[in-house]
Amino acid sequence: MPIINRIGDFASDMTEWRRWMHRNPELGFDCHETAAFVAGKLREFGVDELHEGIAKTGLVAIINGQGDGPAIGLRADMDALPIQESTGADHASKIPGRMHACGHDGHTTMLLGAAKYLAETRNFKGRAALIFQPAEESGGGGELMVQEGIMDRFGIAQVYGIHNAPQHPAGEFYTNAGALMAAVDEFTVTVQGQGGHGAYPHEAIDPVAAAVAMVQAIQTVVSRNHKPVHELVVSVTQFRAGTANNVIPDTAVFSGTIRTFDANTRDMVFRRIGEIVEGHAPAFNVTARLDFDEGYPATVNNPENAAFAAGVAAEIVGEAAVDADHEQEMGAEDFSYMLQARPGAYLFLGQGDTAVCHHPAYDFNDEIAPIGASFFARLVERAQPVE
Repeated sequence: MPIINRIGDFASDMTEWRRWMHRNPELGFDCHETAAFVAGKLREFGVDELHEGIAKTGLVAIINGQGDGPAIGLRADMDALPIQESTGADHASKIPGRMHACGHDGHTTMLLGAAKYLAETRNFKGRAALIFQPAEESGGGGELMVQEGIMDRFGIAQVYGIHNAPQHPAGEFYTNAGALMAAVDEFTVTVQGQGGHGAYPHEAIDPVAAAVAMVQAIQTVVSRNHKPVHELVVSVTQFRAGTANNVIPDTAVFSGTIRTFDANTRDMVFRRIGEIVEGHAPAFNVTARLDFDEGYPATVNNPENAAFAAGVAAEIVGEAAVDADHEQEMGAEDFSYMLQARPGAYLFLGQGDTAVCHHPAYDFNDEIAPIGASFFARLVERAQPVE
């Protein structure tokens, strides 16, 4: 798998950086040690500007090229997950209950590798804006960075990101020219009845029966209420009620997730779940409250930027190792907010036959880090070439 030779020269350094981050995972916006580590490396590399404390612990580093030109944004996420690691690796997490189970340590390493190379060579016009973001897994750090004005403040004209892809051949890229990842929303329904003895159900108002009927009806939203050619997932994933086998509880609570790609489908799902809850409650003589938690929007690539990025990826790994028309993913990603603010593209980079993301046995494949770093660096050089 060809990579930029200079980046290959410090590939072992990149492995050390990544494994330090893996041993020291941080959650959400509390990426203080990670941000300090990243800032120290960026200063060592000689970036021209380093802006810290964006979205609490986020950073933006600026590397000036040769002559005037726009800024191209490259983004990596830094946060880990609240999962107990089971890899048994020498570089396993030192913090119980936390681990880099989604490869954000690898994403940050790839961008650091590109930063080192770009700061040395500066074979591009304009500026490279390197975005290190906290709180992708929860909290929407990407949204907050956009709200705090990074696109305008640093003159970013286009923006790109990468995510590793377990169970996909190592070193192969995939993306598409539109909606790549889904919007994610969550819902919670609280059903209020009247508790009583399980032996005397006629003296109680059973919220469990009502909630079960609602859950069953919600399953018909996908099968009967939406156009089959439009991707949609509605999953009830939690159900909580009762504390004893012989007691009818006062309340039952269930919740789940909604994954959509377009606003009309999303609105339909919200409406139908509301109608189901409102219709079933009086039928079972209970009351019910429905709460929606609106999450990340769909991650939508700009077609021109996606085609450009796929072409750059092909320079690194060859055309046969790039799928520019991949099927959509039902996962969600808060890079979506950056793509709403500026045109750009998001790509996946295969990391081989490893445990899937968010699994306690997951670990990032260090062999693909120089490939991702080379991709980031070539993006800048191809997007803003020196005349």
